[in-house]
Amino acid sequence: MIHYIVVKWVQNVDKKQFAENVRTLYADAVKIPGIQKVEITENITPRENRYDLMIALYMENDALSRWDNSGLHVKWKSEFGSAIEQKCIFDSET
Repeated sequence: MIHYIVVKWVQNVDKKQFAENVRTLYADAVKIPGIQKVEITENITPRENRYDLMIALYMENDALSRWDNSGLHVKWKSEFGSAIEQKCIFDSET
């Protein structure tokens, strides 16, 4: 499956710096059993109605609960949660 996390940062966030920080944090996601690949994509259209960042975690279906309970996921929420205005979570087949 592909687990998408689509994020809109709060105003006045340094979007480039936050994207780099997300890349650094998520670099270890593939160490979680069942997660094969991570892709992080930044929005290229600077409009107010756009989201800023998309994270795609390629994983086995049963790895989702491991991801949810991982220290990395907890760190993601604690370090970035207050900087997120909106987010969308979406899961699809690969």
